[in-house]
Amino acid sequence: MPEPFSDPEVVARYAEGPPRLVPGFADLHRMTTLLLAEHAPPDARVLVLGAGGGLELKTLATAQPGWRFDGVDPAAGMLALAARTLGSVDSRQTLGPLAERVRLHQGYIDDAPDGPYDAATCLLTLHFVAREARLHTVSQLRRRLKPGAPLVVAHISFPQGAGERARWLSRYAAFAVDSGIAPAQADSARAAIDARLHLLTPEQDEAILRDAGFSDVSLFYAGFTFRGWVARA
Repeated sequence: MPEPFSDPEVVARYAEGPPRLVPGFADLHRMTTLLLAEHAPPDARVLVLGAGGGLELKTLATAQPGWRFDGVDPAAGMLALAARTLGSVDSRQTLGPLAERVRLHQGYIDDAPDGPYDAATCLLTLHFVAREARLHTVSQLRRRLKPGAPLVVAHISFPQGAGERARWLSRYAAFAVDSGIAPAQADSARAAIDARLHLLTPEQDEAILRDAGFSDVSLFYAGFTFRGWVARA
């Protein structure tokens, strides 16, 4: 995770951001649940990489009361927010109506339990991972999945040709402003994405999934600068 997620004020405001910055944010979580449920059993064990904040964990756990989860994120403050989102009531982060089915782990993919898992997600996370490390991350996700298990990923991914990068980032900012974010703040976010995130084209992202050993790679979501895929281990 980038440095801002170590800022308590950024963490405290995190839940306000994605619904205003990611087109169809709530529906993205709903679609993720449905896609995983196509192949995951009622008592599935699910790995959630980039679990900080707990928003997708809450959606998945609410919709599927038999699923159990391991959530992984490098930012301690974001994991604490995830615990609160899930209804944890003590520092062990294991109690509450949903949190009793979730274990939270601080770290990166190499710090995740080995599984094997029945399904996995990686939402709004891979654009933080450098291109040279992304294949390793996706390969390690696959290694932890049972054969045929589904993976759902979604993150910033758009054409990077001459003039296209600036055009799509301007659309990102325009959507943010239309969602109620101040123009100066939206422009600052656009500049930060341009300078700090690791942006690939949709074709490159699909190739990484296939190179990591995933099959049946299918685009299921496209919202301005964001894309989402489902694949099978």
